[in-house]
Amino acid sequence: MSTAGRPRRSCLAVPGSSVKMLGKAQGLGVDQVFLDLEDAVAPLAKSDARRNVVAALNEGDWGGKIRAVRVNDVTSPWAYRDVVDVVEGAGANLDCLMLPKVQNAGHVEWLDLTLTQIERALGLPVGGIGIEAQIENAAGLVDVDAIAAASPRVETIIFGPADFMASINMRSMVVGALIPEYPGDPYHYILMRLLMAARAHDRQAIDGPFLQIRDVDGFRASARRSAALGFDGKWVLHPGQIDAANEVYAPSQQDYDHAELILDAYEFHTSAEGGRRGAVMLGDEMIDEASRKLALVVAAKGRAAGLRRTSFFERPN
Repeated sequence: MSTAGRPRRSCLAVPGSSVKMLGKAQGLGVDQVFLDLEDAVAPLAKSDARRNVVAALNEGDWGGKIRAVRVNDVTSPWAYRDVVDVVEGAGANLDCLMLPKVQNAGHVEWLDLTLTQIERALGLPVGGIGIEAQIENAAGLVDVDAIAAASPRVETIIFGPADFMASINMRSMVVGALIPEYPGDPYHYILMRLLMAARAHDRQAIDGPFLQIRDVDGFRASARRSAALGFDGKWVLHPGQIDAANEVYAPSQQDYDHAELILDAYEFHTSAEGGRRGAVMLGDEMIDEASRKLALVVAAKGRAAGLRRTSFFERPN
């Protein structure tokens, strides 16, 4: 499975300035880690953080996790050196670069071109390092379709809630939670807009962090809202959030079994042996081609999460 198609139920943020946390993250049960050079690193610590990140990528045992590095945004004085130092230093052990505060397709195109030049210079496979585009303000949301289509390297579209809330003057200081004064979900439009752009261009959609790290119930509630829409995963900032993310963004055992049964039943009934029927009953449920498409999504997520079937289709006599 390509990196783009691998599960990203839990995406752990790890400050590049902390050697201790870079080491601890390697043993945690997350699908992806991103080693952060941006907001989690003070300006005076950027250079040391780059060296820490390169060493962790080259010397660490990441156990099959997706390995990403969040560089600084393209308008900052650190972005170019982030990309050059990390890719030249550890490009062979890097899956993706995460680009924050993406406001237009040109930001992604710059990173794509820079990566191509470095890959060619180093003899790395051109296009082998993916891009994760983080949308954190109104301009990025308005241009998200062009951003998602800006490069074949783009693998994920990510919601950055804290900066986004600030950019639109949202009246809340609790990142990722509902706002009691608002009669609904204030993030619903934003999440759906990001999701539509991601799916239209075959990208994954990742929800941003829930900052109250001790409130696991709050994290779970936030995750369930984006998972219900179809998001693939969510950032985790603390080990206590990992199990909740892995659970919420994977199908339940019951749903997974049901999806596999639909696929088996549909395959049989549409075959010559099964009567070449396009719409049939599975118990009390009518299934057809649309059912098969839905079942494919759930079954794929269950398989990627390592679920195993506990029920099987029995062909009628």
